[in-house]
Amino acid sequence: MHEPRDPDPGTEQQAGVVGPVPGSDGEVGYRGVTACHAVGISYRQLDYWARTGLVVPSVRDASGSGTSRLYSFRDLVVLKVVKRLLDAGVSLQNIRRAIEALRSRGVEDLAGITLISDGTSVYECRSPEEVVDLLQGGQGVFGIAIGGAFKEIQGSLSHLPAEPVGGPPAVADAPESVGDELAARRARRRAG
Repeated sequence: MHEPRDPDPGTEQQAGVVGPVPGSDGEVGYRGVTACHAVGISYRQLDYWARTGLVVPSVRDASGSGTSRLYSFRDLVVLKVVKRLLDAGVSLQNIRRAIEALRSRGVEDLAGITLISDGTSVYECRSPEEVVDLLQGGQGVFGIAIGGAFKEIQGSLSHLPAEPVGGPPAVADAPESVGDELAARRARRRAG
């Protein structure tokens, strides 16, 4: 018979957590069930994403029957991002392509990336000025800051004339009965 062994000093084994106590010098791993609860996904999704390489646990992958995967906190962040993209309507195929594009560029720490989605495509926000469409081969896209456009228009209008809305209509160069340039041409043709 086997004798139970004491865990290593500084190591705690709780439901879902295996590894050093948080705050100690070692790393903490989260079992699949705990990861599912933290992220809000099913165990079937988690298993499929790990087997297909979408989000592979970085602490310990399953290495046969009886072993369990251990996910790091950063892995859980990536899992949550994948779930949010799915909830936003992005297909799993497009999410996979976006993550593969990031990894092919050498981005190992996916948790440090800011992703934006319109429900169809996935964009990486590299800086406030640069957004890249990950599904179109890294093609740059641009955003329009409405607040910036608002201020720009305000600045432009400060040098241009305005007229009161409730006042009488302004007198144009055309005859009084004519409202626009086309009507003025027609009136000239008829007169002459």
